[in-house]
Amino acid sequence: MPTVVAHHDIVKDKNHWLSSPNREELFGPLGVTNIRTFVDPQDASKVALVMDVADMDALMAAMQQPSMGEVMAQDGVAPETLRILIEEKSTGG
Repeated sequence: MPTVVAHHDIVKDKNHWLSSPNREELFGPLGVTNIRTFVDPQDASKVALVMDVADMDALMAAMQQPSMGEVMAQDGVAPETLRILIEEKSTGG
């Protein structure tokens, strides 16, 4: 199960983003677990999630749905800043 980092900017209050139940409600049914939140201590508009993703195809398909955009807007996410990084295991070479 890969670990994924998703970082983006927020345009609303950091506490609003941190307290949102939307992450668990949206990602939970997709098999996403162990969601952790991070905030840049120098710039509270820069935030990130780290999560374990059972099915990357399901997550990426969900990211394309209009409902995902609605949730991001509710949480104050600036969608154009979203970057998703997927854990890669070293090949030892």
